[in-house]
Amino acid sequence: MIVLPAIDLKGGKCVRLRQGRAADMTVYSEDPALQARDWRDQGGQELHVVDLDGAFDGLPRHLEEIKAIIKAFGGPVEVGGGLRTPEALTAVLDAGAARAIIGSAALEDPDFLSRAVELWGDRIAVGIDARGGMVQTRGWVTTTAVRAMDLAAAVAKMGVKTIIYTDTATDGMLGGPNLAQLAVICDAAPSCQITASGGVSSPYDIENLKALERPNLRAAICGKALYDGKTTLREMNVAAL
Repeated sequence: MIVLPAIDLKGGKCVRLRQGRAADMTVYSEDPALQARDWRDQGGQELHVVDLDGAFDGLPRHLEEIKAIIKAFGGPVEVGGGLRTPEALTAVLDAGAARAIIGSAALEDPDFLSRAVELWGDRIAVGIDARGGMVQTRGWVTTTAVRAMDLAAAVAKMGVKTIIYTDTATDGMLGGPNLAQLAVICDAAPSCQITASGGVSSPYDIENLKALERPNLRAAICGKALYDGKTTLREMNVAAL
């Protein structure tokens, strides 16, 4: 497996939200590019970046910061948050992102997703955020009546090759990932590489993910546990081997 450290952007700063709530925010760095360089120095192979203001507002808000992060990290960076138009996708991919993550629009505008996959192929990833197995959109503000497993199967049929699955109830809680739901998602979209997000906070969690024995479970995202010093990226990378 690959462990991706996370950078969440809000107001130009590197922050973490507890269960996605904007009112429950901790600032970890005033310089996201410096943080990106630090993750690279600690052994980060790939980096996960979310424009939180973009997710809430529906259009990217941190393009310059994203450009600086990509340059500082020097490796593959995936970017999401507010990517709901062709122009937004083009801007992020032209900035050097390895993958652009389509979230809410994957459910709300499947034609847009289909066109994006036709244009950019495997540089398009889909972010599926869910609570209790039901898809959430608009920065986790709206809970829909769509099952995450059904959306995963649908985007796989469109040709999407990467799904980032976030269990919003576990995100930022340091209590471990939702293993049962991750297994469901992997099985619903066997042609996709799945990245686990939400609750991944220790080498033990990585071992549990590997124990699911799903060959398409490629990666895991870790944020708060790294920032709070509960574990280190090196420890997580060793567990992922």
